[in-house]
Formats: sequence, structure tokens, C-alpha cells
Amino acid sequence: MTESEQKEKVEEIAHEVPAESKAESPSAAEILDEELLNGVKVRRAKKSKNISYGICSILATFNNTKVVFTDQRGNAISWSSSGKCNFRGSRKSTAYAAQMVTQDAGRVALSHGMKEVDVHVKGPGMGRDAAIRTLQTLGLVVHTIVDTTPVPHNGCRPRKRRRI
Repeated sequence: MTESEQKEKVEEIAHEVPAESKAESPSAAEILDEELLNGVKVRRAKKSKNISYGICSILATFNNTKVVFTDQRGNAISWSSSGKCNFRGSRKSTAYAAQMVTQDAGRVALSHGMKEVDVHVKGPGMGRDAAIRTLQTLGLVVHTIVDTTPVPHNGCRPRKRRRI
């Protein structure tokens, strides 16, 4: 089969697909515009740094969630925490708060040109998974996920057991 015959077959198959199925599946940009960004478009930052690859550090404790986007050297590009996003009290440690925090910091990082990240997750909080999922829905390419939670190896005396 020559290339022209292959192209003709592909065109025939494309014409056979009904137009309804094409219209039903929205593009990624449409999904981001409607659901995730709530109509707010990501604008270029005034002093844009044009950093395409960076590190996203997520600190998820029992009481708070913090997200920091840095370049590969560790210089902070954007950050957010659940207190900054107006969550107070026990709502600060929820998975929803982590999602909103990641969106807030991620929009600024996207405006600086960030497209690919390595994720460093620290802590035992509920926002770990929600934050990583939100990074992927923002359109950032996640290369690696590393758990950097410190583990005691018979150093100092541990804290009292947490009562729930």
C-alpha cells in the first residue's frame, strides 16, 4: 500500500464517524476553562520568568496544606497555603482545601510558563493525593512523585501518640 492509499483509507474512516460523537467530547482547554478555572483565564505574569520545568513541593500535615512551586535550583516561583485561601480551623486540613491551594499556586506557576514538574510530597495529611490529582488536571506534566516524609531512625524520643 502506498502512502496516498493509506491517507484515503484514513479519510474514509474519518468520514464514517458520526458528527455527534465528535461534538460530545470537549477538549482539555474547554474543561479547564469551565470547571477548574471557573471562567478565569490564566494570564502571563508581569515579570514572567519563562521556566518550563520545576519542582512542586507539597507539605500536607494534619492541620494545614502548603504548596510551593520552585525552579530546579529551589528559587520559589509561587506558593499557597490553606490559610491564604481563607480556610480556617479544621477545614484547613481537608482534601478540598488542598485542591484549592494547588489550583491557586498552580495558576501562577502556569503564568510563568511552567509545563512540567517533579512532585515532592511531605507529611501524612489528607491533601496529598488531592493535590497531585489537581496538578494533573491543571495540565502540568508530572514526571516523578517522591515521598520526602522524614522517618525517625531511633534518634530523639517520639511525640506522644495522637488521640483522635
